[in-house]
Amino acid sequence: MAKTTSDLIVERLIDWGVDTIFGLPGDGVDGFFEALRTHQDKLRFVQVRHEEAAAFAAVGYAKYTGRIGVCVATSGPGGIHLLNGLYDAKCDLQPVLAITGHTFHDLIGMSYQQDVDLDKVFMDVAVFNERLMGPAHAENLVDMAIRAAYGRRGVAHITIPKDMQEWKVSDEQRSKANVPMHSADLAAPLAFRPATALLEQAAEIINKGSKVTVFVGRGALHAREEVEQLAELVGGPVVKALLGKGVLPDQSPYTTGGIGLLGTAPSVDAMNECDTLIMIGTSFPYMEFLPKPGQAKCVQIELDPTRVGLRHPVDVALTGDSKTILQALLPMLKKKDGKFLKKAQERMKDWNELLTDRGTRTDMPMKPQVVTHTLSRLLNDDAIVSADSGTIATWTARYVQMRGNMQFSLSGMLATMANGLPYSIGAAAAYPGRQVVCVVGDGGLSMLMAEIATLVKYNLNVTVIVVKNNVLGQIKWEQIVLEGNPEFGVELHPIDFAKVAEACGARGFTLERAEDAEAVLREALAHPGPSVVQAVVDPNEPPMPGKVTTDQALHFAKALLRGQKDASKIIKTLAEDQIREVV
Repeated sequence: MAKTTSDLIVERLIDWGVDTIFGLPGDGVDGFFEALRTHQDKLRFVQVRHEEAAAFAAVGYAKYTGRIGVCVATSGPGGIHLLNGLYDAKCDLQPVLAITGHTFHDLIGMSYQQDVDLDKVFMDVAVFNERLMGPAHAENLVDMAIRAAYGRRGVAHITIPKDMQEWKVSDEQRSKANVPMHSADLAAPLAFRPATALLEQAAEIINKGSKVTVFVGRGALHAREEVEQLAELVGGPVVKALLGKGVLPDQSPYTTGGIGLLGTAPSVDAMNECDTLIMIGTSFPYMEFLPKPGQAKCVQIELDPTRVGLRHPVDVALTGDSKTILQALLPMLKKKDGKFLKKAQERMKDWNELLTDRGTRTDMPMKPQVVTHTLSRLLNDDAIVSADSGTIATWTARYVQMRGNMQFSLSGMLATMANGLPYSIGAAAAYPGRQVVCVVGDGGLSMLMAEIATLVKYNLNVTVIVVKNNVLGQIKWEQIVLEGNPEFGVELHPIDFAKVAEACGARGFTLERAEDAEAVLREALAHPGPSVVQAVVDPNEPPMPGKVTTDQALHFAKALLRGQKDASKIIKTLAEDQIREVV
């Protein structure tokens, strides 16, 4: 039987090592799904309940494996639904391939049903974006799309007219210039190193510094050993951007943890006091947390030359793979006395004691910190943890302690809600033997809640921890702290997520008391298959930054005076948290 265009595409994906594709069927991709059916022994299809979840799952797969994530959607609205997840991939520089359908090739532009030019819709989100023109185009197009996704670290998109999906290879009209089998299924590795002169200039700046802070992001995840050696040599702390949380274990003597609103006070101090900054694989956007321009000399190690100097003035730029560059740079550095690092370590001791105190409180309603603090102790050393956006990102960033080979991620630059559960689907599909945990708020989970059924359908070993406070917490505190306004429009109608889980076929748990946290979470994590724990927490516990600014304090007080709901309870919470100066 003659092969179709779709057969060629699927077989080329398999040649590239693609083993999983996330998506939802539809008549606009019927021909492609027939090829998936006939090749299901080599390429697994994971059906989700919403195309947005398919894109998120592909992003999670890419983040946790380093390999390309692939998703598929039908024509028109199906492809449009992919966009939020694909923008997440774009913003966090993840290789993802999106395959979509289109209407019949000879009715495009004729106002036919679902006639949406997705190759035009995807122009902003994709680094490679093309419409397939027939069987002879298929192999070349897949090769170029995947090379572009890897090489440009972003989204590649192929849209295929409905009828062309079923065209036979025997019907193709190959141009004479299109030599058969000329395209290779190979992506060149990125492991180049800068010139020796540049390395020497960087070393000179670092060696002259007396207070050196190292700032790492996702681009340093594969360079843990080198980052540790760097911190030891320069005698300075390692500050971690959130996507770089896994670069060093959180209990490492070399790190002060995260930075920004979700970070630690010692990291703020490290940035404010340093005279030399080494940035490695990070595009952390909040410039107000970096050293003031002119305060510190800066050496930046970055794969993408366009991101050099994006956030902070740079004295020497070293472009290339961070691990390769550090291996070349380390022998040029002189060991410092370590006083700056020791000071940071003393501050971290106090900070960790504070976190332990807040994470073990027995108040009612239960504090959200109790949930993530307790969860952290129960996780395996190779657990994969996905967080959603909102206040839950703060509780996870601060209280879930990275150790061993644990992996962690969330939606970084896009900071979209609803990514947490689909990320975990991607992780569990890639690593069926590992512990996978999703930590999400009730707002984020309810957006794509039907994906609990996806967990059940494929018996994915994912534990979903939903921190339930019946409010869009992050937005609430932004209205109060950033704008000085009382909260409005943020209350959520309660959902019994444990019952929803049971209705989908998963195990459901409810956690309301701090003293029950360990037992309930331990049982949920031990359950063989998907489980959901709804943890009912205090909606008035604010995710305060490591250090409160004067403006934040004034806005906070202003909101309380203007009639903020539950103002007295919020003040009581703040007083108990030992930050009376805010009000």
